Amino acid sequence: MQTEIAELTTPAQVGCPTCGDERGRVLLRAPDRYHGRHVQYQLLRCPSCSLVWLQDPPKPYEMGEHYGPDYDRSVAAAGKSPDRWRGRVETLTQYKAGGSILDLGCSSGGFLSALKNPAWKLYGIEMSDEVAQRAHDDTGADVFVGDILDAPYPAGSFDAITCFHVFEHLYQPREILAKVSHWLKPGGIFYAMMPNIDSAGARIFKSYWYALELPRHLYHFSPISLKNTAHSVGLVEVSVTTHREMFIEQSTRYIVDEMYRKIGLSRPPLSKSLHRNLARRALRKAFHLTLLPVLAGMASVVGDGESIHAIFAKPGR
Repeated sequence: MQTEIAELTTPAQVGCPTCGDERGRVLLRAPDRYHGRHVQYQLLRCPSCSLVWLQDPPKPYEMGEHYGPDYDRSVAAAGKSPDRWRGRVETLTQYKAGGSILDLGCSSGGFLSALKNPAWKLYGIEMSDEVAQRAHDDTGADVFVGDILDAPYPAGSFDAITCFHVFEHLYQPREILAKVSHWLKPGGIFYAMMPNIDSAGARIFKSYWYALELPRHLYHFSPISLKNTAHSVGLVEVSVTTHREMFIEQSTRYIVDEMYRKIGLSRPPLSKSLHRNLARRALRKAFHLTLLPVLAGMASVVGDGESIHAIFAKPGR
């Protein structure tokens, strides 16, 4: 930890991808703890717009090896829970009761399934042809397969565009936001969620924070840097809030894994430890009912919530 603190002062003259400021400085260094790997990655922070980004990220054709079947299974399992989408649908319908909606990184269509009714015309973008086909089969959505920037939608196509825990994975977030602005109708909204790099969890756990997801997360936003990026492409803020999502269990697991490693022991990484036996599930439930609310209350003194929920609009009617 001493090395980590000392490295915060190391200069790194690399231009910010959003504003071009070349005074970016090292925020932290960490490996891919989810897969138990040891290659170190470095995050830089811009002093002007507050954006945090991964220096020298893997090339797009290399990125597949940093996800893998274990990661895909965990994402798919989370997407099957109806509770995951209920609150998002309720939030969306406060601003739009229907129309054409595009979900960026729609995966197998979990969120679009929750909107499957005559009020909505459903569209999605997904990189995997197989996953996109499942989304189409389950929802009837028109799903474009490929990179977001290659999608052929005309200007003013959508009443709403959503992006849930995908934006941080994208190589060109500002360019994609510009495309979002182009695709939205006047008065249309962009609704996104992503981790908050300035949250209490990030400050407490530092390089052990679960939501860093190095090197899969290429950009790390705070409410300030997200607003700056959105404003730079002409979108206006409607609502930007943070929600408590501590990731205490996973982040603590990373610390324990590191302690094991330092004394010469090893155990399977978190990616291989997703299937819990009955006793461990009971212990986890007890933790969530007892200690977690107390720790979350204490965290409110340290910083904002760990998940950013943001809504921006395209100026117009």
